Amino acid sequence: MDGFLKALQERRSCYALSKESPVSGEALETLIRQAVKHTPSAFNMQSGRAVLLLGAHHDKLWQITLETLAAIVPRDRFAATEQKIAGFAAGHGTVLFFDDAAVTGAYAQQNPAYRDNFPVWAQQAAGMLQLAVWALLEEAGLGASLQHYNPLIDEAVKQAWQIPDSWQLLAQMPFGAPAGAPGEKTFEPLEKRVKVYR
Repeated sequence: MDGFLKALQERRSCYALSKESPVSGEALETLIRQAVKHTPSAFNMQSGRAVLLLGAHHDKLWQITLETLAAIVPRDRFAATEQKIAGFAAGHGTVLFFDDAAVTGAYAQQNPAYRDNFPVWAQQAAGMLQLAVWALLEEAGLGASLQHYNPLIDEAVKQAWQIPDSWQLLAQMPFGAPAGAPGEKTFEPLEKRVKVYR
């Protein structure tokens, strides 16, 4: 328990990343596969999906994102956007998180009494998967952050990596060896957030 709690405590949004990684691509692949396999989901529907992009594939994702944003961000504000995207591209890799809407939809059809809940439950499972991956990356000595350039980049991503049409892009997690300290994390008082009755 100490290892998992430590990873949760030390996990931060890390924006200063480098191309370095203390673990191999094979180890990262295993980490992602195990997180996807063991993250819980309602009715055990297992609709969460992940794509690991390393090397030139990681660089391509952030080039797609930059080009997409260049078409919609006003020129006088684009320098800040360009700098932000360059920070993500400076990392070692990116994990793309998806929900397979075909699976979620099938479970909704099979369980009409709960039909409206399945998209919500899928999002909850996706959040758990993202945290699981983030904590595991932290434990492996990598910094990461969670980004949401969907739906702007959805179609380009699907075309670039032959992603099935039913996969809905939910988030992007650029990661790499930390190249700087993350910002300070602040907390609301727990007395306002947790109630205990004994």
